[in-house]
Amino acid sequence: MKLKLEITPDLVAMMAAEIKAGERAVSTATREAGNSLKSAWRAQITGAGLGQRLARTIRSEQFPKGKTSLNAAAIVWSKAPVIIGAHDTGPLIRSKNGFWLAIPTPAAGKSARGGRIAPGEWERRSGLRLRFVYRRTGPSLLVAEGRLNARGRAVASRSKTGRGVTTVPIFLLVPQVQLRKRLDLARDAARAQDALPGAIVTKWVEGHIR
Repeated sequence: MKLKLEITPDLVAMMAAEIKAGERAVSTATREAGNSLKSAWRAQITGAGLGQRLARTIRSEQFPKGKTSLNAAAIVWSKAPVIIGAHDTGPLIRSKNGFWLAIPTPAAGKSARGGRIAPGEWERRSGLRLRFVYRRTGPSLLVAEGRLNARGRAVASRSKTGRGVTTVPIFLLVPQVQLRKRLDLARDAARAQDALPGAIVTKWVEGHIR
């Protein structure tokens, strides 16, 4: 007597198809989670008033590239990690040389690159000299003798008689600054991680329905 066992459909083929479906589900869900986290971080940054330029430093990438895998992973990062990290942690900032931090007032304007201007650059650009004013209460000052233009910036006076010349505070001097925490990136990362298992299951089921 000869017995023959046949399993229909082919069990090996079924398992191979199931693995493929799993690879697609994991890869798709992981990619979408990475993109979602990127969008959430960018929204946080713009919502905190830090601008689109800084928000666009947030990037995402999936591994392995160009193929599906049960071990798929997504990485989300910033191309400006120091700036992002500072707004995420709210650190205490001290002067490097142990003296003062110079905080520009609106009268100082911006640097040539559009950011915060330093006292040395301000003197070179304005042609004015800064003068130190010590104050017992409140921050000490770096001031200049000049006038305010239509944009509220301190500039050299053109008057030969000294008319309109005034003492303008250009920088506030403080020993340290506590940067306000404006971001909570870990919150969004935790949400994305918690939602990932359910998203994988959903993608897996959707693959069978098709």
